[in-house]
Parts: sequence; C-alpha cells; structure tokens
Amino acid sequence: MSLQMKLVAITLDCPDPPALAAFYQQATGLEPHPKSDADFAALNGEHGLFIGFQRVDDYRAPKWPGQTVPQQLHICFEVDGDLAEAEARLLELGAGRPDHQPHGDRARVLTDPVGHPFCITAR
Repeated sequence: MSLQMKLVAITLDCPDPPALAAFYQQATGLEPHPKSDADFAALNGEHGLFIGFQRVDDYRAPKWPGQTVPQQLHICFEVDGDLAEAEARLLELGAGRPDHQPHGDRARVLTDPVGHPFCITAR
C-alpha cells in the first residue's frame, strides 16, 4: 500500500503573526483563518491549503541569498498581469527586493516584511 499525503499547510516563523498575515492577505486576497490569534495567524488558501504564521521569540530573518541564516523555505506565487506592476504593489505593501535576482525577467525574488524570500512569476 502506498502512502498518500496531501499538503494542507505551510507555516512560517515570524515575530508578529497578525502583522505578517496582514501582509500576505493584502498581497494574495486570501481570507483570514477563523482560529487566528496573537501567537498564530493563518490565511485560508486554495484547495484547502492554508498559510500559517507562528510567533517565534528571538526570530532571526533569513539572509538570502547567503546562508548565514538559511532561508528554510521559499514560496513561489504566480501573478496575473504585468510582473513589474505586481512587484511595485508588493513593495508598497512592505516587501523588500534583494539585489541578487537570479531569474532575469522571468521572475522576481522578493522578501516579506520579516525577511522570508519568495518569488513571483507571470501566470
């Protein structure tokens, strides 16, 4: 018998779960999970997958692309429309843009407000 597993959640460490959930909610339009609180917040994603954010004392942001503090997780999102417009909107919401951009014009590497790297690509 083969094991069948379904991915249901991705959870990121952070210093302030509600604040990071708000960033991703504005960026994705996902709805807040009803069980969110100050120590754990989540957004309901597509197909039953949710993104969680858990409070970690003494949180240290990843240092991408270096590995002095490893990235631990890298999320990729597809965006509708112009990639540059999507990037500009995410920067307005508080994302950062590292100097190192390994994908040329195909994708952009950004960081969320607490340093987790993520990519955006055109749909």
